[in-house]
Amino acid sequence: MGVPDEDVRDLVVSLHRLLRSLRRAAPAGRLQPTQLIVLSLLYEKSPARIGELAAKVPCSQPTATAAVAALENRGLVSREPDPTDGRASSVRLTGQGAATLTEVARDEAEELAERLGSLDADDARAVVALAPLLRRLAEG
Repeated sequence: MGVPDEDVRDLVVSLHRLLRSLRRAAPAGRLQPTQLIVLSLLYEKSPARIGELAAKVPCSQPTATAAVAALENRGLVSREPDPTDGRASSVRLTGQGAATLTEVARDEAEELAERLGSLDADDARAVVALAPLLRRLAEG
């Protein structure tokens, strides 16, 4: 790969710290990290079965079930019988769920913009220019 393992680890730790600090600063409506991931997965592809969500988060099926139940109680997702398997259910993002996810993203983006404002203009542009590359890496 050409990049030292230590540098890659430092990048991973830095990304985790940045995301965690953004979520703390913009409390995301008191959603747990797994719940946010489930909402974002459903935003990309809805409906989905709980097993699919668990595999993509990744987490155990009971953890995904608990996340979905909490989101359903808040009206952010709904469950319906899976049309291909009567024993299973599909989870669908609701309009309120999409609006909540948009609000969370906006709040975190505002916090990040404020932090970018503390950098000089060239550094801020360099960070923002990484977005397409990070997106490609995230999509695997």
